[in-house]
Amino acid sequence: MSVVLDAPKAGCTVNPNVSAKPRTVTVNGITIPREAIARETQNHPAAKPIEAWQAAARALVIRELLLQEAARLKIIADPLSDGEGRRETDEEARIRALFEQEVSSPVPGEEELQRYYANNRKAFCTPDLYEVAHILIGVRESGPVALQAARERAEAILREVEATPALFASLAEAHSDCPSRVMGGNLGQISSGQTVPEFEIMLPQLPVGPDRFSIVESRYGFHIVTVHRRIEGRDLPFEKVRDRIALFLRERAQAIAARHYLQQLASLASIEGVTMDVSSTPLVQ
Repeated sequence: MSVVLDAPKAGCTVNPNVSAKPRTVTVNGITIPREAIARETQNHPAAKPIEAWQAAARALVIRELLLQEAARLKIIADPLSDGEGRRETDEEARIRALFEQEVSSPVPGEEELQRYYANNRKAFCTPDLYEVAHILIGVRESGPVALQAARERAEAILREVEATPALFASLAEAHSDCPSRVMGGNLGQISSGQTVPEFEIMLPQLPVGPDRFSIVESRYGFHIVTVHRRIEGRDLPFEKVRDRIALFLRERAQAIAARHYLQQLASLASIEGVTMDVSSTPLVQ
């Protein structure tokens, strides 16, 4: 069983009553060395050093809890290696074996898979495609004056192509600051993730047609855009995504079961020096 617990990156749950000075952290009387916590903090970026320290301490407390439980149950496991030559440490192997032995989660049935698919249809379709051409008027200097100058230049070109759409390609070759100018501004077919967000978010809102033009502002400047064609995404059949859904639901169930198990261990343990919040604490491996 593979267990992945999400790590809190920038924000950790912190008890406001905890002193700004790190305290000695113990688990059932076993002290977590300060040096180990200090090394672990690099994996827990936070706004304040004390928050990184506390997040690291929680992670190491959970590791110690699991290792103590594996020792109590006399669990022994041989380290495994993956296809890239990475090998578990002895402690990682024992923690994995502990979860495999003590934590079980339900396997999603066919009805659950079908229900998830029906309730999340938008997640299972191909992205819309757009056949787009543009003329990019870049902002060549910083500051409001340069920005306004680029905007006015783009608006002037927009008026030209609106008056004579056939001029678009030649105007792109003459004025565009994008390498696509050599192709008359043609970007071909683009879909989600292939352009900058501020450009992509505008595509569904733009008019479609070879004589329809709009100005879109992005981090690169102003784009005179024409959308030749919009090809709507199509739904993927359940059979195509069934295995993906099954894997997601199985891993989600495993993560929930692992959280419950960790909460149980923490509730029965004597932990000093840090306030535990298992729901947002990663497992160190």
